[in-house]
Amino acid sequence: MIKINIQERIRTHQISAAALISILLIILFFFSFLIGRYPVSPYNVIVALISKIFFLESSLPATVNTIIFDIRLPRIMAAMMVGGSLSLAGACFQGLFQNPLVSPDKLGVSAGAGFGAAIAILFSASVFMIQFSAFFWGLTAVGLTYVLGRTFKGTSILTLVLCGIAIASLFSALLSLIKYVADPYGQLQTIVFWLMGSLAAVNNQDLFIMGIPIIIGSIILLLIRWRINVISMGEEEAQTLGVNTKKLQGIIILCCTIITASAVSICGIIGWIGLVIPHVGRMIVGPDHKVLLPVSIILGAFFLLLIDNVARTITTTEIPLGILTAIIGAPFFLYLLRKSKEVWA
Repeated sequence: MIKINIQERIRTHQISAAALISILLIILFFFSFLIGRYPVSPYNVIVALISKIFFLESSLPATVNTIIFDIRLPRIMAAMMVGGSLSLAGACFQGLFQNPLVSPDKLGVSAGAGFGAAIAILFSASVFMIQFSAFFWGLTAVGLTYVLGRTFKGTSILTLVLCGIAIASLFSALLSLIKYVADPYGQLQTIVFWLMGSLAAVNNQDLFIMGIPIIIGSIILLLIRWRINVISMGEEEAQTLGVNTKKLQGIIILCCTIITASAVSICGIIGWIGLVIPHVGRMIVGPDHKVLLPVSIILGAFFLLLIDNVARTITTTEIPLGILTAIIGAPFFLYLLRKSKEVWA
């Protein structure tokens, strides 16, 4: 009886926490439309959104509709999708590797994507080709990591992580080579700015291209989230319970890689979200991945949307997102390490 009451309390706490975070995200979503050099009133935002949702004819000026639906909405949606997907991938990797210090780029996807974008910029490719090259080389880096890890006898998760570190170092070296030969007055500046992360150039087409793989990968991970609970206990324990660990590892790694590569290809390398946000979610709702994964998505979307609002308003020129996430994420992570020892256990 006492055990049932405790479980009901935990369940009530998890539902209340998820509801509160969702409400905060909705408020921030609406507030983000009001931020920008061109002033838009709350009334105009409400009318524009209601007209779009219910297919009503809007009486607002064309400029206002353009600002809301062609400039700010794609950026807001991209921030939420990128933040949510990176947090989801981080939570899954931390459960898979049974290590709270693992982030989505541990297997080399960010380093590969950075190299892919840099080599496309070096050859003066279009924006679409830069995104495609980043996506392709991000997947290639993780593919090399997985194939290299499979060549060792007695392959374990640790071997895979070590191979990922080696592949990431290789692509980081290749990226440095690209930066060395790039034009310092044009291409090098573009490469450096891309690597620091930004959502300034995102449009509706990018959102559509990026959204499909992110949504598919996220849905699959959410459907198998209870299996991540099993595999987070260890490979031997999971196999004892009848789980095909190799197949499950492959599905998790593939889905996390696709959504991470998609996010990185559209906005550059944004660190710390996949590492820090799952810790915050674990402190709020506990280590159960059935609840942790949805909460991590909401928290990640809220965090990156908040950071993006700060990035485009705090100074006259936009601050790259990677700088702000590192400035906030590093000290916050140290704080979490002190507070969350008993939570991860």
